[in-house]
Amino acid sequence: MEDLREDRPVDLVAALARARSPEPPGPDTPAGGAVRAWPGPPGPLPQADPAALDLGALLRLSLGAADDSGRLRPVSSAGALHPVDAELHVGPGCSLPPGRYGYDPLRHRVHRLGPQPEGTPPGVTAELSVTARRTVSHYGHRAWPLLLLDTGHAAAALCLAARALGTHEPEVRLDGLAESPLAVVHVPPPGGRGGPAHQDGGRGQALPSGGARVPDLPGGPPTPTELLARRSTPPPLPGAPPQDTLREVLATAERAGIGELRWCAAVGPPRPALVALSADGTTLRRQAAGEARPTLAAWAAGQSWIADAGAVLLAHGCPADADAAHIRRTHLRAGFAVHLAHITALRHGLAARPVGSWQQADLGAALGAAPGRDWVVHGLALGTRHADEENTT
Repeated sequence: MEDLREDRPVDLVAALARARSPEPPGPDTPAGGAVRAWPGPPGPLPQADPAALDLGALLRLSLGAADDSGRLRPVSSAGALHPVDAELHVGPGCSLPPGRYGYDPLRHRVHRLGPQPEGTPPGVTAELSVTARRTVSHYGHRAWPLLLLDTGHAAAALCLAARALGTHEPEVRLDGLAESPLAVVHVPPPGGRGGPAHQDGGRGQALPSGGARVPDLPGGPPTPTELLARRSTPPPLPGAPPQDTLREVLATAERAGIGELRWCAAVGPPRPALVALSADGTTLRRQAAGEARPTLAAWAAGQSWIADAGAVLLAHGCPADADAAHIRRTHLRAGFAVHLAHITALRHGLAARPVGSWQQADLGAALGAAPGRDWVVHGLALGTRHADEENTT
């Protein structure tokens, strides 16, 4: 626990095993500062000319806080604790002069840290790391899976903001090889290429390995209004999603997960089951019969409302013997994929809420397979109505 609080290197294999155990967290501890204490004075994010990447808009649509408390942001975070920190490597073609900057999402300001690293491509490269203490303050030993999922969500938020602003294709590194930064997102200027995939045969400075394209969302790029309005729906989330909608949400998650995880959804009556995409992705097939939602509620830190959710999307994999790189990779990609699935669900008028904390959630063993091989990594609860509507009917 001490290593987590002080943001020292952590034995991730042991941390995940403990987070998956039934051991309850201890009492809350001080969270420390809500923003990393970047050195130097803060500076504004200036307006961009039409040919430049508007970093102010990019960050406002992805990581920036919309209220003084810092809780209201366009990206999901366990407990609204927002542990992800962004260091920006700014190249040519941006609204800021080239250099290294630390971003303050509460004040929407940047701190200049020094010159741009050698080989910085045009546009901005955001290196995402975490201040573990913020999440540990509430979740204790359960924090590390949540920190990784939060980082995946933040990477997806940056990519969607880039799409909304009409830049050239963003690229994201979620390979899990590095302890810090955990993820890297490169956003080229509008109409520009010049990114890591176009240097040295796709092995540029920012994304030395594991760089991946961002899959398209059904219905096209998001709008800025859409991104600012996205929120996690408070429970309860009743109402079963239509089959076609559930299929599209699952398909979005599978494309964004880059083949690292398996995906299914728990649905209730009239035919309760676990369902997954068919091999050709055109229909849902029954993976297992029976009502799974009460078990999922018990596994998800006892959140009883999950038993009555319309459906629960599940990312599963990451066996008990996974090494640290595998753990980082699967959790980062799960957060990334669930974020895109969340947007797809909202586009179809669904209520949706990510679910990140899972204990004893050995899905494979529950379905009769060998234990320890197939764990729930992340979830997205779905419904057709949210709490406010329930209270008015």
